Amino acid sequence: MQWSFPVAKVAGSEIRIHLTFFLLLLWIGIASFQQGGGAAATEGVAFIIAVFACVVLHELGHAVAARRYGIKTPRITLLPIGGIAQLERMPEDPREEIVVAIAGPLVNVVIAAVLIVILGAFPNLAAISNIDNPEPGFLARLATVNVILVLFNLIPAFPMDGGRVLRALLAMRFSRVRATEIAATVGQVASFIFGFLGLLSGNVLLIFVAIFVYIAATGESQATSFQAMAARVPVRRGMITKYEALGSASTLGDAADALLRTTQHEFPVIDGGGNLRGVLTRSAMVAALQQHDRSYPVHEVMAREIPLVPDTAMLDAAFKLLQSPGADVPAVGVTDREGRLAGYVTTENIGELMMVGEAARR
Repeated sequence: MQWSFPVAKVAGSEIRIHLTFFLLLLWIGIASFQQGGGAAATEGVAFIIAVFACVVLHELGHAVAARRYGIKTPRITLLPIGGIAQLERMPEDPREEIVVAIAGPLVNVVIAAVLIVILGAFPNLAAISNIDNPEPGFLARLATVNVILVLFNLIPAFPMDGGRVLRALLAMRFSRVRATEIAATVGQVASFIFGFLGLLSGNVLLIFVAIFVYIAATGESQATSFQAMAARVPVRRGMITKYEALGSASTLGDAADALLRTTQHEFPVIDGGGNLRGVLTRSAMVAALQQHDRSYPVHEVMAREIPLVPDTAMLDAAFKLLQSPGADVPAVGVTDREGRLAGYVTTENIGELMMVGEAARR
């Protein structure tokens, strides 16, 4: 995710903080300082940090549960509206998805239980109605936040945890695509409710949550539909076969000339045996030309370690490689029986193919 940077690595997951998170800390610090001075500002910021520590543990709960099914979580990103655990993929077995989904809220249940039962930090009505009021006590407010996190995350608004549980339950009766469509619709309706309540109460964070839920629900529903359609299409039907390639010895000047001759945004770089060595993107070419002359070799600026799939595979194999968290690859190469490049696919051309297929189906 752009505008985020790593701060730690826990259980194989990189913990990242989005820069906007510091705007939240600044806002809380200033508001608390205006109310009670430096001590209040320090406590307010410390409380937000404690809350987001619980959020990190929540996301790590998802990561640990996913690892049980062989699914890695490359990164966890903290935003002002909460945390996002970027799993390589969601389990396709509904029972496994339920386990992964509820693992996060269960962590908050444990935290709240420790605070309430062992430390005696009982939530109260004052803490629930005015969470930034320091009178109930630091631990009592933290316990309240964890109770709220459990209840809020279990709202069946896809793609929140409760929405994923809903999708998994629906998938036991319907196809995964249909289950996702229903759960996404529920999530979109919930986002409008969140947004309306946020406008009425003046709660900016609730409005941002509404926007995030709506966009995420729509995006994941489309991605699931695309993947299901791609599973029925051979990759050779969706790959780009008419393209101009660059050689291993090509220069930026050669690439610039090819860019002017074609409408390509990606240029495969192949060796003398027809094997893919990398891909030079249009943006990387333009950036390189600003720093080097036309004689600079393309192999110094091309994207390397491009994933490959055989031409006998289905299109969803390439789609998964392009969409996997942390992949950041411009294309997936398609090889023939001899291992030579037969074509390549990009997110854009898969999307175009799927939209054409969906239009034809309707």
